[in-house]
Amino acid sequence: MKNDTLIRGSIAIGIAAILWGLDGVVLTPRLYNLPVEFVVFILHALPFLLMNIFLYKQYSYLKVFSLKDVSVLLLVALLGGSIGTIAIVKALFLVNFQELSVVVLLQKLQPIFAISLAAILLKEKLTKNFGIWAIVATLAGYTLAFGFHLPNMQADSNSVLASLYALLAAISFGGSTVFGKKALAKYSFKTITFYRYGFASVMMFFLVLILGQINQFQFVTNQNAVFFVVISLTTGSGAIFLYYIGLNNVKAMVATMVELLFPISSVLFDYWINKNTLSLVQWVSAAVMIFAIVNLNRTN
Repeated sequence: MKNDTLIRGSIAIGIAAILWGLDGVVLTPRLYNLPVEFVVFILHALPFLLMNIFLYKQYSYLKVFSLKDVSVLLLVALLGGSIGTIAIVKALFLVNFQELSVVVLLQKLQPIFAISLAAILLKEKLTKNFGIWAIVATLAGYTLAFGFHLPNMQADSNSVLASLYALLAAISFGGSTVFGKKALAKYSFKTITFYRYGFASVMMFFLVLILGQINQFQFVTNQNAVFFVVISLTTGSGAIFLYYIGLNNVKAMVATMVELLFPISSVLFDYWINKNTLSLVQWVSAAVMIFAIVNLNRTN
């Protein structure tokens, strides 16, 4: 029975990881004809509307939330929903279907920031090897993006910006993870996911309104609409629920190992769909970075 639970949990996390890999290199980049902020708004608003069908009872928590609870959930939505998603979508759009897997891999530096912020905000202890693995992962991330030379700010401007946005996404998602962990001490993952998408939808609506992008609905093509629905049902809220269901049934280290299907699937999808492949230096850098990240998770 215990093995069955482990297998089911691992499969759920594995499917979620593969869906995220598919999203990063196949689905979201196909929305490049629309403004980034508008895309992020729809990617939150549509799943949130779908959640209301099944999770409408979550509104009852509005009566019991303290000011601190609301503040933490707003930070989860701001970092993981708004800033983090805007940053990664901008990064994916900038590379114009080139090096999409590199952008996705750089996002895997997220645990460095999550663990660091957890030490600062949640007072969690760092292991003595944290600094070593963090440095190894960061250096590997640099060579993954730029090789063994300094980036050319003129010739490689989009690649540099995409890398910086990917790092901003990693920092934001790391922060969201920490505040999400804080919220999990009191509320279920269903409640946190519901309000993350809800608050982020409201934030992005006002941002789209301020930027004058609310009229972009008229420019949404049939293909865009299909991708929005597919992302909402699969790589959006669907993958998040699968991930948390799996996380409830396996240990953190097992989850970390299964999550490697995310970067692996990203590279494979980028090759199969976009015919892009990594150079030898990038393959080695990616392997070293993932190895360092696994050790970061294992020791912390």
